[in-house]
Amino acid sequence: MGLLAVVVEVVTAVGLLLATTAAVVVGPDRLRQLRRSLRDRVRAALGPIVALAVVLAINAVVRDVGLELSWLVGVNVTAAIYAVEGEFVAWLQSLGTPAVTTVLGYVYVYGYAFLVTFPLVAYLALEDQRYLRATATAYVVNYGIGLICYVLFIAYGPRNYMPDMVQSLLYDALPRFQLLTSEINTNTNVFPSLHTSLSATVALLAVRTRDIYPRWLPVASVLAVLVALATMYLGIHWATDVVAGLVLAAGAVAVASRVHSI
Repeated sequence: MGLLAVVVEVVTAVGLLLATTAAVVVGPDRLRQLRRSLRDRVRAALGPIVALAVVLAINAVVRDVGLELSWLVGVNVTAAIYAVEGEFVAWLQSLGTPAVTTVLGYVYVYGYAFLVTFPLVAYLALEDQRYLRATATAYVVNYGIGLICYVLFIAYGPRNYMPDMVQSLLYDALPRFQLLTSEINTNTNVFPSLHTSLSATVALLAVRTRDIYPRWLPVASVLAVLVALATMYLGIHWATDVVAGLVLAAGAVAVASRVHSI
C-alpha cells in the first residue's frame, strides 16, 4: 500500500466520522442553516482561519530546515526526560495486548484527525463565530509554540531512545501508517506532544460549549484522554511530553478565550 492509498483511507474514515457525528451532535437544522450561510460564516472567521493556514504552511516548509537549525541552537533534553520518568513508557506497554495496540493505533491516526477537525465544522455551524475564531486561534498558538519548542529542544521519543525496552507498536501493528507519519513527524520532535496539546485544546473548548453541544463534550473528553494515552503506549511520546502538551493546551485556550471573549 502506497502513501496515496493510506491518505485516501484516512480521509475516507475521518470523513465518515465527521458526517455521522455532525448529524448527531450538530443536528440537521444547524447543518441546513450552515449550507445557506456558509460564505458569510467563513468570512466572519476568516482572519484566524487564514492565520492557521499560514502557520500550517510554515510548519510544513520549515520542518526540515528547523531540524537542521535545532542541531545548531537547540538543547538535547532526552536524557533529562529519561532521568525524570525512567521506564514509565516501557511499563505502560507491558500492560497492553494486541487488541489494545490496534485500538490505540487507530485512535492515534483516525481519532486524532477527527478530533481536531470536527470543532471546525461544529463551530462553523453556529451563528456566533467567536467559537470558531477561538478554535483557530488556539490551534495557531499550539502549532506556533510547538514549532519553537521543536527548534529549541531536541528530544527523541522512548521508542528511539531505548528501543530495547520500548517497541514501535504503531508500526508493528499497523505498518502502513508509517508511510503517513514519516511525512509529518521527525524523530526529535516530541517535546511537547502536539497530539496531546491539540486534543486537550479541543476538550477544553468543548467544556466552554457544553450548553450548545452537550453531546460533544463526552466524546471530545474521552478521545482526548485516549489520544494522550496512545502517544505514550505506542512509544512515540514520553509522559513528560504529554504533561507539557497539557500545559500548552491550557495556555492556548486561555489566550484564545481572552482574545475572542468566550
